[in-house]
Amino acid sequence: MQTAAKELWEKQDEIKKLIRSCGEIILKNTPSTSMIHHKEGAANFVTDFDVEIQKILIASLTEMFPGCGFFGEENTDNNDRRSKQGLCFFIDPIDGTTNYICRYNFSCVSVGAAYDGTMIAGFVFNPYVNEMFSAIRGYGSFLNGSRLIIQNNLLENSIVSFGCARYNGGDTGILFRTVKELYQRCLAIRSGGSAALDICRIATGANGIYIEMTLQPYDYAAGAVILEEAGGCIAQIDGSDISLHEQCSILAGTPKAVVEVREILIMLQNNCE
Repeated sequence: MQTAAKELWEKQDEIKKLIRSCGEIILKNTPSTSMIHHKEGAANFVTDFDVEIQKILIASLTEMFPGCGFFGEENTDNNDRRSKQGLCFFIDPIDGTTNYICRYNFSCVSVGAAYDGTMIAGFVFNPYVNEMFSAIRGYGSFLNGSRLIIQNNLLENSIVSFGCARYNGGDTGILFRTVKELYQRCLAIRSGGSAALDICRIATGANGIYIEMTLQPYDYAAGAVILEEAGGCIAQIDGSDISLHEQCSILAGTPKAVVEVREILIMLQNNCE
């Protein structure tokens, strides 16, 4: 794993250049109606540019790292759509596709890397404000080259962000009960529409908590490394490790705020019994 992390560190400028070029595709193109397609579930979209970006990333990363695997969001060639041994990249070509379609200007290119099932690197690029988040396990977390060290804020001094994609379905009651409780204890509530960016914002101190009931590994893989290398925490809502094989819940935040939210979740669960 250390050898793989070192190789990623040595090639990070090349990786960032590639990801920035994909961000330019987002900036320069607005999808027409014919370029927007529906996937399974309510309000679940893919554009031709999601597919184009993922194809570019897979082709270029294969050249850089022969034999690597891919767990990407879209159905494209050479996408294994599973975590595999050795080096495996987790790709969300446009995290925040609905935002992109609606010109909300809060979307990103997210690329994480795992080795033998352990996340070791993350790159998240927001082209709208030229923010490149990056981290490699053991080397620290950075925003545009500047080191990120988390501000360990309590909940009362934090903005809380949450995600709730309609296509994931399920019981949203517990989520909104939790958000209501957090609203009464934090500075403000936000829902940005990009899990990767909202997780990275914890590393900068902009957010204190991010919570979502259902996410796929490519949604959080990159952001998880960026947050942890900055000193933050990320796990499933019940405290178990996040999964790189299947969808799971996410509770990410500062160490102090995460402890507070877990206490609130226990309280809400007890009240429902």
